[in-house]
Amino acid sequence: MYRILKTEGMAKRGELKTVHGTLQTPLFMNVGTAAAIKGALSTEDLNNIKCQIELSNTYHLHLRPGDKIIKQLGGLHKFMVWDKPILTDSGGFQVFSLTTLRKIKEEGVYFNSHIDGRKIFMGPEESMTIQSNLGSTIAMAFDECPPSKADRSYIQASVERTTRWLERCIKKLGELNLLDDTINKAQLLFGINQGGTLKDIRIEHAKRISEFDLPGYAIGGLAVGESHEEMYETIENVVPHLPKDRPTYLMGVGTPANILEAVDRGIDFFDCVMPARNGRHANVYTNKGKLNMLNAKYELDDTPIDDECQCPTCKRYSKAYIRHLFKAKEMLAMRLCVIHNLYYFNNLMEEIRYALDEGRFAQYKKMRLEGFLENDKK
Repeated sequence: MYRILKTEGMAKRGELKTVHGTLQTPLFMNVGTAAAIKGALSTEDLNNIKCQIELSNTYHLHLRPGDKIIKQLGGLHKFMVWDKPILTDSGGFQVFSLTTLRKIKEEGVYFNSHIDGRKIFMGPEESMTIQSNLGSTIAMAFDECPPSKADRSYIQASVERTTRWLERCIKKLGELNLLDDTINKAQLLFGINQGGTLKDIRIEHAKRISEFDLPGYAIGGLAVGESHEEMYETIENVVPHLPKDRPTYLMGVGTPANILEAVDRGIDFFDCVMPARNGRHANVYTNKGKLNMLNAKYELDDTPIDDECQCPTCKRYSKAYIRHLFKAKEMLAMRLCVIHNLYYFNNLMEEIRYALDEGRFAQYKKMRLEGFLENDKK
């Protein structure tokens, strides 16, 4: 299922075979929370910008249009017209982010919908049922993401509950995959490591969930307020205690620099809303750092965002035109910048894979990081 093709230090170059195609790792997952990339991108666009896998959210799709409706329409792949892999987040992060709208109990979490206030309950069994109805390629276990700076006793209790929830997820998904009307009986389940920035709790939890022999493992609860140094240290602490022959997913991360550092520490999968969000706000990524398309200096600039970039935006459109579109409040401005940013991230991952294939990742990482730092000094 997952095969390591090459290593360089802790960095891994691999591939994961799934029922919806083979994924080349390390990779970046393009975030389409409600089954669409914000910025008016279609699945045809995703194919054009080297997207291997799309990520959607269990909680949001459960609220609308409803996972049962998506199941009746043939599953999430058919619904959004996408035939490559999809990973569905379990809804667990909403436990963290909707602090004023939820209560956490042993059986699960009681929510008030952020849309209309109606009461919702989601536990491990409900999350697995929803994800099975969606028919995603990879389902994430239902977990709690405790605040990174919560006190030790809270984090310890939370992590222990997350382990108990993982056991319930495994049991429920096994039952669902035996049903006749299950859309994807080959759905993969990834477990999630938690523990804030507490080294001993993180390591113990990594060892415990590794015993379940799952197809993949994620590190959750990072990029939520801790420093970059704390994040990198946590990855270094956790990765050696997760199965080396399974993909490792760093949830919700991050910047190009974060990705380079995390690949160097053994991470295979990444996702982040930042490239699309920044694109919608006129901020675009290049190998020399970020640019703001609203800057007056681009008013007469007839060059593309990045002369080296081969994305559909850079092949055809100038900075001056894109700046005009933002000033005129035209939706096309957001679309063109989101296309560029997601292409940049997907292409960055492709370059990382090539560098690992050729045994020169250390040099590649150094070159890219120096380019980002040089721009910061300007």
